[in-house]
Amino acid sequence: MRVVSDILESNGSSSMATICGASLSLMDAGVPLKAPVAGVAMGLVKEGDEYAVLTDIAGAEDHYGDMDFKVAGTRDGITALQMDIKVGGITPQIMREALAQAQRGRLFILEKMAEVLSEQRVKVSAYAPRIYTLQIPVDKIRDVIGPGGKMIRSIIEQTGVKIDVEDSGKVNVASNDEVSANKALQIIKDLTASAEVGKTYLGKVSRLADFGAFVEIIPGLDGLLHISEVAEHRIKDVRDELKEGDQVLVKVLAVEGNRIKLSRKAVLKEQRAKMGGGPPPPAPEATEGAPEAVAAAPQAAPTAVIEGGAEFEEEDEPNFNRIDAPVGAEAGSGRPEGGREGGGRGEGRGGDRGGDRNRRRRHRGRGPGGGGGHGGHGGGGGGGRGRR
Repeated sequence: MRVVSDILESNGSSSMATICGASLSLMDAGVPLKAPVAGVAMGLVKEGDEYAVLTDIAGAEDHYGDMDFKVAGTRDGITALQMDIKVGGITPQIMREALAQAQRGRLFILEKMAEVLSEQRVKVSAYAPRIYTLQIPVDKIRDVIGPGGKMIRSIIEQTGVKIDVEDSGKVNVASNDEVSANKALQIIKDLTASAEVGKTYLGKVSRLADFGAFVEIIPGLDGLLHISEVAEHRIKDVRDELKEGDQVLVKVLAVEGNRIKLSRKAVLKEQRAKMGGGPPPPAPEATEGAPEAVAAAPQAAPTAVIEGGAEFEEEDEPNFNRIDAPVGAEAGSGRPEGGREGGGRGEGRGGDRGGDRNRRRRHRGRGPGGGGGHGGHGGGGGGGRGRR
């Protein structure tokens, strides 16, 4: 990491000012430091055996003095030293005093720095200069640049950023404004975006057709939402569910060349599952116009009622509802010997009377069915075919 310090004027150590200023600027930019660093320049005036150690020397003291001793460090210790010396005979005692005075000066400066900013910021300043790097497909470079550089110039004019596109597809966006940089990055992403299978997009219905709707999921990129994927229930007309300009959530099912298959039904199923599941909503025409009571009533299982025939007095009269019916006589065939066929059993034995009427018709032909008894449970029997 490189830090550039511009000194406009000084009457002291510009290098130690740079250390203090660089430490504050890095923390302000959100750069993680182990600890803040401060620096101070020490001076020396020596005449024979007498000397004086100076703290934070000014320009004249540096020019006329005998030593320029710079000490930088944190609260815990020294991180760097640098010395310019003009005389000989520097003793260990002089060095001990110089280092002790430098420590007191450094701690004093660190206290003043902590009053302004004690640690690095969690988030980088929105106005901090930065460079964003974005990798795009090589075949999408022409979309970013545009014919004659028209598109890239338009992005720069809109956002005020600097854009550099390399042949490898690497795009560098430089800006000192976070909002402008993000705006430029989003434009580039939209220009170079491609549909991802399984990803959900908030699209806009651009056109309706009998077989479905075309939805713009990315600026300039449409996909087909087939009518079977519009809703969880069957719909007759896509216009019953959507209209042009609607914003809908759709999921990419497949990408086949330039064709993109979308599904709204898949998104609805996922949302219903997140909300606890449950059956899908019925189609609108299933309950339209039906009374609520009928729509809500449970459907009973179909039942079949079979009513039996009469009990014959004569032993030779067969009853086809009995187990002991003659073999070869089939129920409902109407061909029993003698043309006898009983009616349903009623309270007044109407089935037997039907059989009597049938016996009186001895000619070959169909006899009329027997009438039911008064208040009887069953209807009269069908007519039989008799023989003379």
